[in-house]
Amino acid sequence: MAQGFDPAAATAAYLATLPPEAHAKATAYTQGGHWILLWGTLVSILVSWVVIRSGVLVGVRDSVEKRRSGPWLAVAVVVAVDTLIEALLTLPWDAYAHWWRERSYGLTSRQFSGWLGQQGLSIAIGAVEVVILFSLLYFLIRRFRRTWWAWGSLGVAIGFLVMLLLQPVVIEPLFNSYKPAPPGAVRDEIVAMAKQVGVPSDKIVIYDGSKQSNRYTANVAGLFGTARVAMSDVMFKKDADLAEVRGVVGHEMGHYVRGHIFIMAAEYGLFALVVFLLIDRLFPLAARLLGAKGVRGIADPAGLPVISILLAVVAFIATPLVNTASRWDEADADRFSLEHFNEPDGLAKALVKTIEYRAATPSKLEELIFYDHPAVGTRVRRAMDWKATHPPSPPAANAS
Repeated sequence: MAQGFDPAAATAAYLATLPPEAHAKATAYTQGGHWILLWGTLVSILVSWVVIRSGVLVGVRDSVEKRRSGPWLAVAVVVAVDTLIEALLTLPWDAYAHWWRERSYGLTSRQFSGWLGQQGLSIAIGAVEVVILFSLLYFLIRRFRRTWWAWGSLGVAIGFLVMLLLQPVVIEPLFNSYKPAPPGAVRDEIVAMAKQVGVPSDKIVIYDGSKQSNRYTANVAGLFGTARVAMSDVMFKKDADLAEVRGVVGHEMGHYVRGHIFIMAAEYGLFALVVFLLIDRLFPLAARLLGAKGVRGIADPAGLPVISILLAVVAFIATPLVNTASRWDEADADRFSLEHFNEPDGLAKALVKTIEYRAATPSKLEELIFYDHPAVGTRVRRAMDWKATHPPSPPAANAS
């Protein structure tokens, strides 16, 4: 350990760079978000139940089938109608949870009209994705009645990877403008970092993340030829220096190099295996209890809201498990950043800037259940422990 350096005191000093009222506001936002998770699940269940009781999907199914079309068309039309109806019914809740609340805490400056426009685009894209996903899923149910849940879980893992492949080039440009990072110290440093650890270095971009949120963030997204390093302009509006860039981008590169994308695909596939098996076994009982009149069974697309309710319940119950798996990946990415780029202070400074939307010092139980990243206090302490046993990197210049 470096002589005279106290990791605990250094951690406390970093957390103290925010005043007590800022920490209190962050805690209120974070803990309110736990209730948002619960109420959002209940809203989702209520909306699906309303659609079930209305019988509208049974009517749509019957109307399509009268034309003697095959099951593919019936599935596509019913799924599309259900997706759009449920999206419209949940729109007031989404406006509160994802716009009004974010704005009230100063985490976005976006006007409601801008949020509503992008929400409409998200609904349209989501409807296409859901129609494709459930068309394939219902095909598997028809084709492999006893084992569809196993084939479906494999499809989820593959679909996850396909989406990550397409996301940087097809979906994300619809919401944000991505521009090459201008020549200078930041770009040169990231190119050098990328070459050092084997990350593609030809796509270093900055995007207008402040359009949606005031959150300080960066990411490495895509696979193979679509992989790119993207930094939100919020980083630089919050005066990120080169040490912070190295710490944050090093973390994101860690996700890429450590293969967390493939680990997550396997995790989602395993999760889907369990969920689909439960749905297969519970669907008849759930349909009966929910009063799903006219639904012929699990292969009937008119029963999609029954599946949606089962998915919502299982996902809510599994929240601690899913978040724990995510925390492991995030902690591993922090280790990668420290091991390869040795910027504990840069990483710590960046982490402190995320406290406004993720309280720094939750209880162990709260972190276990609700946090998909390790708590900021924990992450800063790990960075300071690293600093205590490793010599510092050369001083970094300002990035702005």
